[in-house]
Amino acid sequence: MPYKRIAAIDLGTNSFHAVIVDIQADGRYAIVDALKEMVRLGRNGVGKPLSQEDMQLGLEALKKIKRLCDHRDVEQIIAYATSAIREAPNGGDFVQLVIDELDFKIQAIPGYKEAQLIGHAVMHGMALGESTSLVMDIGGGSTEFVILNNSEFYYLVSRKIGVSRMTADYVKSDPIKKKEIKAIYDHYKKELTMLNGQVEQYKPDTLIGSSGTMQNIAAMIAAHKGHDVSLTLNEFEYTADDFFQFYESFIGLDRKQRLKTKGLDDKRVDFIIPGLILVKFVLEKYGIKKIKTSVQAMREGIIIAYIKNEMKILELLAQFPDTRRRSVYELLRKYRWHEEHSKHVAGLALKLFDDLQQWHKLGYSDRELLEYASLMHDIGYHISNRKHHKHSLYIITHSNLKGFTQEEIQVMAHVARYHRRSTPKKRHALYAALPEQQQNRICKLAALLRLADGLDRSHYQNVIYLETEVKSKLSVQITTMADPELEIWGAMRKRELLEEMMQRPVEVVSANHP
Repeated sequence: MPYKRIAAIDLGTNSFHAVIVDIQADGRYAIVDALKEMVRLGRNGVGKPLSQEDMQLGLEALKKIKRLCDHRDVEQIIAYATSAIREAPNGGDFVQLVIDELDFKIQAIPGYKEAQLIGHAVMHGMALGESTSLVMDIGGGSTEFVILNNSEFYYLVSRKIGVSRMTADYVKSDPIKKKEIKAIYDHYKKELTMLNGQVEQYKPDTLIGSSGTMQNIAAMIAAHKGHDVSLTLNEFEYTADDFFQFYESFIGLDRKQRLKTKGLDDKRVDFIIPGLILVKFVLEKYGIKKIKTSVQAMREGIIIAYIKNEMKILELLAQFPDTRRRSVYELLRKYRWHEEHSKHVAGLALKLFDDLQQWHKLGYSDRELLEYASLMHDIGYHISNRKHHKHSLYIITHSNLKGFTQEEIQVMAHVARYHRRSTPKKRHALYAALPEQQQNRICKLAALLRLADGLDRSHYQNVIYLETEVKSKLSVQITTMADPELEIWGAMRKRELLEEMMQRPVEVVSANHP
């Protein structure tokens, strides 16, 4: 069973891409469905206000994606917006419109975050070696560059040289004129000066193209060379000479002629030219001879980043598939619990529970609550040593533990609270407010926890075994690794509540140190 089904949405300048995946407990994911909607939010120029028509088209595209998510029972939608929405003066209006209409929030991320996500996607989806590569993701509003190898990011940057922006600013003729090509080329030279030193330092030998523009260029070159890439373009490789040959045959075409070119998406026909010029600039400027294609882009990067952030939870899921136990361990790790002591106390408490079941007459669900309360009894130390038992009560009560009823949370919280110092009293307001039946459960479970905690007074797990014998008194016989005096002293100081439950005296004695 998958751990979670999520949808990642990349709201680009020209298109919205959504992918729905099932994430497994070990961090793997499988694609369930995908949807791409061309929207062209940047048709009036990136950085300018979105028109009402553009916002409505964008909303309709997201409605389709949302319907698909609902149909596929998606548990969480993660939506990241790039240049067109981030830079538009009224981009916030569109974000609010989506919240109001579709009930999910778009996060408008900065360019460096785009580059980081793209890098994660490429690193995950391609067979990279130890030598460095230059990743280039040409979007509508911006272009991201990442220098990386199979294990490390060396440099990442985002520049405002996306194809929609460049088309709006520079392309006025059809076919494009040489002076327009030169103006675009000069602009790239100016905008990418900061990349020169990084390329010189890390010497990438491969250009990796990610996202729609680079995939379209790869598809056209594949068709031009007679290759069948109908299944996937991922890892498709071509040389700089292949590109230059295609460039010369394509750059002078007008719109009608471009539409006849195999591999070109009709919806990209109006702004593919600046993308080609950028690839030419990079190949010539940096002397790169080999180009590869990645079909994974920012939307997959969103998933990879989500998994990286969730891995602690995913590891817990693999270890603890039960929601209740996993929720408890999430809380324990958050508050840096005293693991060895708490597990040992829980084991002793459960042994007492099992041995004395016919006297306390509690059921399996209570045994489970005792275990969890024992594991959590000392998390109040995270706040302070003094009165840590009261802090444990507060933390457990207010931590929204999953899978438990409010009554069960109250039981665990109060059992943990009463592991030391005072036993339950009517003057304790929180305890007094609970129903009598619940108070009775707390008293019985706290009685067991108190004795178990006393039996590890040293916090060194000295008690390795215990046996109980019930006659005129309850005799708890302990086997220890070393001298038992501290454990006997600790347990005897906490026997009062257990004596009330058992209606007889309690003694703790050593089995191996008479």
